[in-house]
Amino acid sequence: MQNKNILITGATAGIGLETSRALAKQGANVYIHGRNKEKAQKAVEEVIASSGNKNVGFFIADLSKQKEVRRLADEVKAKLDRLDVLINNAGAAFEKYELTEDGIEMTLANNHLSYFLLTNLLLDLLKKSAPARIVNVASHSHYSGKFNFDDINMQRGYSIMKAYERSKLGNVLFTLELAERLKGTGITVNSLHPGVVKTGIADKHTGKLVQLAWRIFEWYQNAISVEKGAETSIYLASSPEVEGETGKYYDKCKHKWHSRYSQTEGLKEKLWEVSAKLTGLS
Repeated sequence: MQNKNILITGATAGIGLETSRALAKQGANVYIHGRNKEKAQKAVEEVIASSGNKNVGFFIADLSKQKEVRRLADEVKAKLDRLDVLINNAGAAFEKYELTEDGIEMTLANNHLSYFLLTNLLLDLLKKSAPARIVNVASHSHYSGKFNFDDINMQRGYSIMKAYERSKLGNVLFTLELAERLKGTGITVNSLHPGVVKTGIADKHTGKLVQLAWRIFEWYQNAISVEKGAETSIYLASSPEVEGETGKYYDKCKHKWHSRYSQTEGLKEKLWEVSAKLTGLS
């Protein structure tokens, strides 16, 4: 990974920060994305201190806002002459129903459409850098996810878990369709389940009851450390074992079949079409 350029979204804490540390230790030029400049600067300092690699920088953007995703892509392309690995890691869960300034349900915007839009905007740079890799952090939660395209904003029957499961299903479907579209380009794209990890994902945008429920869930599931949770992201970003592998879903650094529902004929193509319209790419 020596001198390879890597962009990791949502990397100021948790799995993203640990992934940044590990790849910096391998000699990569790591670019951390975050929403808060102070937190991003602190994360950069932590990665440099723990890795001994000074080639670490940051970008700032609120990925729920499409104008900021576009600005982020422009800044990346202006700063970097190549991008060897893009790790779409940013994710959140929202207890209360909320629409973004673009009029899109917040969880879908943050967890799926940000992956979709940013990746598409950086494809030319990735193609120029081929062989390159795209890694999409999804979740086992996608097995319970469903899409109702007649209610894409989930105005009926919203719940934090349904919205999260749907968004993670979106990550898997996006990976499957993008892999098809990138055949022959030298770019691979894979998704993964990091495990049930002790992160602060349930501590933001939620009340105390949800936070307590998540702590109980972590205990019940014997939640793993962020170091363990980052292993599959690091593996897919750097391991020669997966060179050329694309369109797959991984768990514990092993290929695993994605949900039966995600294999529904025409589903990944439909989501791509809807996503392109929602992000202004069609």
